[in-house]
Amino acid sequence: MARLRAAATTEPGKLRIIGAVLAVLVITFGAVTAVEVSDRTAAADDVVSRSQPLSADAALVYRSLADADTAASSGFLAGAAAEPRAVRERYEKDITLASRLLVKAATHTDADSESGRQIRTLNEQLPFYAGFVETARSYNRQGKPLGGAYLRFANERMTKVLLPAAQKLYDAETARLDRDHEDATAWPLFALLAGVVALGALGAAQRRNYLRTNRVFNHGLLAATTASAVLLLWLVAAHTVASSQLGEARSSGQNSLRALNEARISSLKARANENLVLVARGAVLTDDGKNDKYETEYREHMGGLVDALGRAHRLADDARGTAPLDAAAKSVDEWQDRHEQVGRTDRDGDYEGALKKVIGGKESTGTSFDEVDAALDRALAHEQREFTRAAENGRGALGLLPVGAAVLGVLAALGAVLGINRRLSEYR
Repeated sequence: MARLRAAATTEPGKLRIIGAVLAVLVITFGAVTAVEVSDRTAAADDVVSRSQPLSADAALVYRSLADADTAASSGFLAGAAAEPRAVRERYEKDITLASRLLVKAATHTDADSESGRQIRTLNEQLPFYAGFVETARSYNRQGKPLGGAYLRFANERMTKVLLPAAQKLYDAETARLDRDHEDATAWPLFALLAGVVALGALGAAQRRNYLRTNRVFNHGLLAATTASAVLLLWLVAAHTVASSQLGEARSSGQNSLRALNEARISSLKARANENLVLVARGAVLTDDGKNDKYETEYREHMGGLVDALGRAHRLADDARGTAPLDAAAKSVDEWQDRHEQVGRTDRDGDYEGALKKVIGGKESTGTSFDEVDAALDRALAHEQREFTRAAENGRGALGLLPVGAAVLGVLAALGAVLGINRRLSEYR
């Protein structure tokens, strides 16, 4: 130990210590950068390939269930014998799609998590809902008024059990998406600190070398400094670009998709309630007993549709995003005008005339609803493409950095060792 301490006080001993410290620092910088960036790349990959698709699927489960309820009420109004084949197929397609998406979500979800519990509820309750709808159709085919009661019961099961569970599933998956986004955009502070320390140590070593030898450059230390500086700049630039792109995906894509999903769900609920106004014929009132329950809920959901469309329009950042929203807003205005006509016709005692204005031809509220739904579908497709593009760009900005960090860290350590060895050779 005495000999080691004595050797450490000599210039060659000090140079060996400096070389070892520099090598450790730059290797640590490269390793910490590779690890932290790998974590952020994995989180960004989860945003693109796992959490956002699962969030989108959860929203689609909700929309499919709401659309199935709308199709069931539309088919009931038309009568079992006259039920359009397209309406029946739409209902069956919605139920099948919701079931398939629930199976897919279950394979990617922990059974004990919030999402797992809601998936279990949906899987248990969906067959009951479908059974009530089929019973309603059966009685409707026989011309018995009991069919309307079963349809209202099915709607109650949908609105009080299935849709709340689907909403909780969507909220849980969206929360997971938010967590992945935060993980992907968090600054790699340890890597930045390690880079600053490594560059500071390299600068101090070169200044010491200059003061003792009056030599401006040491090629090995200069190479190590260059490699470390390149890695630090690459880290800052790549993370800045990734955060910017992921931020764009969140603000312009994810938030727009959320507003559009709310708009579409509100339109589906409004349409289902509009149908149930004629199915119930005033038999179901609000809790205070003063107003028609389904008419009141129709107006509430229509207000939610108008509000969500306004938010989606403010979030849209190009003409391709605003064009379908403008078309949807125009159709909503037309829908509301036609609904008022339906109400006046029904109050005048012309039930058949009101029915035609709801499920009839081109001048019906059903046509307006279809136009709104189609416009929202186009807007959702556009915003989904925008989200995917921005999120993939953010993930791509970090793609090569972990490997580059490892390579540059090794090169910097090699340069530091060679630079110090060049000085040590002068003492031999």
